[in-house]
Amino acid sequence: MRMRGNTILITGGATGIGLALARAFTEVGSQVVICGRRDEKLREAKAEIPRIETMKCDVSNPHDRQELFAWTTSRFPNLNVLINNAGIQYRYDIKNDPLSVLGETGEIAINMEAPIQLSALFISHLMRQKEAAIINVTSGLAFAPLAMMPVYCATKAALHSFSLSLRHQLSETSVRVYEIAPPMVDTELDRGEREGRDERYRGIKPEEVATASLAGLARDEAEIVIGMANNIKSDPMGMFERMNA
Repeated sequence: MRMRGNTILITGGATGIGLALARAFTEVGSQVVICGRRDEKLREAKAEIPRIETMKCDVSNPHDRQELFAWTTSRFPNLNVLINNAGIQYRYDIKNDPLSVLGETGEIAINMEAPIQLSALFISHLMRQKEAAIINVTSGLAFAPLAMMPVYCATKAALHSFSLSLRHQLSETSVRVYEIAPPMVDTELDRGEREGRDERYRGIKPEEVATASLAGLARDEAEIVIGMANNIKSDPMGMFERMNA
């Protein structure tokens, strides 16, 4: 995948990995559009990276997904890369509070439904571009789950599976399908929980994920598994036992 001269949409682009990717792609000469749910975070991102464009959008909402597609393709007709990055993460104690998992559907809507439906919305537009890509940000936990986060891990495993199928179906089009699977990353996604447990290791920096991602994309690696996520992929059952001991 070429790094320069793209027009890129990044969901969840105002913080964490999404913001680091926005900065990295901007620095190598691509136009970047980000969306997010919080006005203040979008303003902060714009102040940090003045060249980016922003749109407020809650990708858990099907109407917002439609609006995002219509707005971006109308305003940026050369858009040729969709990065499905938005994600949320919760912990559940199903043994002691089995109904807790029923009250929170946001993980499924944001982590799984949104990237699948946004991909479906954008595919026809992307296939009209000479070079295009869909990039799905999953996790090392797509290969073996951390049991305390069952829904998050399940959605990432589903997105990994979807990426494989989508790559196969689009193999004879101009649209390449990539997957980025980071290890634990020091973002607000799980920072509060880790601080509450007084964990010293907070994960790698989002900038490390962005650097590794762009390097892998430049090498045209379909599946970019970063750092410790390689250990999970190479020995999923062994890592499952160790992570959940």
